[in-house]
Amino acid sequence: MSPFASLASEKSLNRMVMVIAVAGLLLLAAQASSAADTGQPALSRRQMLTQIIGCMKKRMSASRTISYNEAARACKEQPRQSDSPGPLVAADTPAKP
Repeated sequence: MSPFASLASEKSLNRMVMVIAVAGLLLLAAQASSAADTGQPALSRRQMLTQIIGCMKKRMSASRTISYNEAARACKEQPRQSDSPGPLVAADTPAKP
């Protein structure tokens, strides 16, 4: 065998290893993106904080005896409990004829 033949087979082997590695990474990326897709858009951190602050203001203005920490705890737990799917309601009042 000539030294050029072994060099060519080594290059093709390296190329094959790279192709397999890239294909594996693409498959992993596809699985990760499909697993992350839950169907509902996640709230951004800013939106979540805005909702929690609004909830805390309502609770603390409704009851002067509730502490800041109690209101924060109750409002942080509230979105977790409301994650269960329920009936979709467009409006509480019936449409006027």
